[in-house]
Amino acid sequence: MSRSAPRLALMGNDGQLVIRSELLNLVAVSALLVANGCAPPVEGLQQEDTVLRFTMKSLDGEEIDLAKYDGQVVMIVNVASKCGYTGQYEQLQQLHEKYSQQGLAILGFPCNQFLGQEPGSAEEIKEFCRANYGVDFDLFAKVEVKGENSCELYKFLTSLDTKPKGAGKIGWNFEKFLVDRRGNVVARFGSGTKPDSPEVVELIERELAKTPGANSQN
Repeated sequence: MSRSAPRLALMGNDGQLVIRSELLNLVAVSALLVANGCAPPVEGLQQEDTVLRFTMKSLDGEEIDLAKYDGQVVMIVNVASKCGYTGQYEQLQQLHEKYSQQGLAILGFPCNQFLGQEPGSAEEIKEFCRANYGVDFDLFAKVEVKGENSCELYKFLTSLDTKPKGAGKIGWNFEKFLVDRRGNVVARFGSGTKPDSPEVVELIERELAKTPGANSQN
């Protein structure tokens, strides 16, 4: 009678650890998720308070009450200058140019937590974004978006039951949260979803079409 192969590992004749295919597959899937800006989802919370209740520091060092964006549709993005997704700055700027007059506000939060891909100073970040992508949407001071020292804004954002990507830690740079005119998070997209993807644009246009008092759960 044949025996089932051990599921995790065996010790080879030469004393080296022989990893079973099941573990290798698990590692490969995990690596693929991270590479696509995804982290394993966790059970999320229903939002009970506006995301616009926080005060954040701008790239110029000014304290900004996010309540100033109340009544607008807001896209919150953790950004970086040396990332494979950095080119998304171009699409973010295009969205800003096309929809800002209709009420879209894009907020960029630089973060250096993913392989040190945002090492620059505030002035260097500003100049990089201006020179390479003509960015003139709002950029904020560098923050941490995961772990114990994560800023309160991102602790709140990542705790929520969102779609299509659910609650859980930020997996990589350029994750996107879309917030309706009443401060409710209506969607979360992973890094691999471009800002001008059809599903993102459709949702932006849908939320812009609503009046500030409209119910965004429809």
